[in-house]
Amino acid sequence: MASTAAQPVVMVTNDDGIDAPGLRFLVDQLVAQGRYRVLVCAPDTDRSGVSHCITWRSPLRCKRADITGAAAFGVSGTPADCASLGISGKLFDGLVPDLVLSGINIGSNCGFHVVYSGTVAGAREAFIYGFPALAMSYNWVAGKSSVNDLKVAAEVCMPLINAVMVEIKNGMYPKGSFLNIDVPTDAGHHKGYKITKQGKFMARIGWEPTAYKKPAVESYQTANVNAVTENDMEVDSSSENDLLFKRVIVKKSYDEEEGDDIDYKSLVDGYITVTPLGAHSRAEADAIPYYKACLSRI
Repeated sequence: MASTAAQPVVMVTNDDGIDAPGLRFLVDQLVAQGRYRVLVCAPDTDRSGVSHCITWRSPLRCKRADITGAAAFGVSGTPADCASLGISGKLFDGLVPDLVLSGINIGSNCGFHVVYSGTVAGAREAFIYGFPALAMSYNWVAGKSSVNDLKVAAEVCMPLINAVMVEIKNGMYPKGSFLNIDVPTDAGHHKGYKITKQGKFMARIGWEPTAYKKPAVESYQTANVNAVTENDMEVDSSSENDLLFKRVIVKKSYDEEEGDDIDYKSLVDGYITVTPLGAHSRAEADAIPYYKACLSRI
């Protein structure tokens, strides 16, 4: 059961880690509102791209973090772990959130990236357990974006967060979906909020051999604030018989014929995209008759 305290309770998680600027700016904005009790339960390290992975065999280590105005823990788990633990009532002395926020992620999460995203998984995990949830991401562009843009992204998300909380408190917020929000690169000059559908955008991943212990690319979204170059990496010398491969971005693509209400197209057009998502992985409806016919012939 959500909190009945005078102040609505908001819990924040992410996949970039508890020290990530996107999370810190979001928490700053929530605290500055003066209307929320703010909880933070986020990974203690960067867990980008882990999707909905959970920790099963090992206990989670939770360490208090110093975040002004919030009760915060860095957790040795995934975003889904953090969301699950944070809403359980076990970490925050029986207190559970009215709303769960995941982000603000460094890099957009449109199209097929939703499948890979730990940010989206944090919100999805809360949704599965009946908690209203929003995933929020900023469309970071290397060489153009700056850390301050994440602050602006947090600012432009606040009206939506506030509106959702009002609906929750009025008992009007729908329970059949959670929201995936993406903020355009020029966040300060966005064109407004736009309801969109999940499209087919994808940064296609390939592989290349390497002699270094860590890949020399940025995150799977090519969105890290500080990219690491191969000059900073340690050469692997464990065995001449071992093969090392690194992920590389092959290309980015999306179906331009999908329509004007698709998430990625609307994002690059300058809108803050608001995409309702569910937790099911259903096939396209037109595939069902085909498989029914196949089974009838077995």
